[in-house]
Amino acid sequence: ATEAAAASENTESQETPEEQLESAYLELRAGIVGEVLAQLVECTPAFFERVVVDLLVAMGYGGSVREAGKAIGRSGDGGIDGIIKEDQLGLDIIYVQAKRWDGNVGRPEIHKFAGALLGQSARKGIFVTTSSFTREAREYVTHLDTKIILLDGQQFSALMVDHNVGVTTAARYEIKRLDSDYFADE
Repeated sequence: ATEAAAASENTESQETPEEQLESAYLELRAGIVGEVLAQLVECTPAFFERVVVDLLVAMGYGGSVREAGKAIGRSGDGGIDGIIKEDQLGLDIIYVQAKRWDGNVGRPEIHKFAGALLGQSARKGIFVTTSSFTREAREYVTHLDTKIILLDGQQFSALMVDHNVGVTTAARYEIKRLDSDYFADE
């Protein structure tokens, strides 16, 4: 055990302070993404739909939470939970399916969603789940004319962290570097 600790210490000492900070940041980020996902799995389906709205609005879709919430919060036609504007002007519409599931989402569920999109003459859809997608489901969407984005729980949680939905900043660190241009005229 002593040799392993010495080897680990030796590896760490070879990292620059910036690399150590980056490693620590990535470890902390992975932890918070995991915590967010654990909360999503435990929330109610209605709350999960609200989280989907909050994230899409934070990413620039849907105009306002109020407008987007009305569109997403209602039950849709055969496999569509709601619609959201692609931009604040509503130049295009994206159809959304949000599933808080335990098991993997397979091709049949995606097929139903794609059929519902076809029935609406829709060109774009987002399927969000707290779990994950099977390989067959991911392959299926690559062969469709309709663009369907699959967001699994891990990806969705990471986007929440990236867009500050459901998380708050605990600390902020700036790394400074000498501005050689400033001293160039010296």
